[in-house]
Amino acid sequence: MNDQDTLEALKIAFTFMPQSVEINRFEYGDNAGKILAQVNFVREVLTSHGIDPDEVAGEINPDSSPNSCY
Repeated sequence: MNDQDTLEALKIAFTFMPQSVEINRFEYGDNAGKILAQVNFVREVLTSHGIDPDEVAGEINPDSSPNSCY
């Protein structure tokens, strides 16, 4: 496995993570802060590799993603 494979795996896993706006104490209890930090960490890693986290879902699953409005 190379770095590109690892990055692809991270992008796939990111599509299964909750969106930041979905993370709250009601749904995730006392773990909400930790989960939000983990999601933000993955977003930062993707960004540092020149990947827009907001575009990952459309890249990984283009048939199930809404069309961009821009």
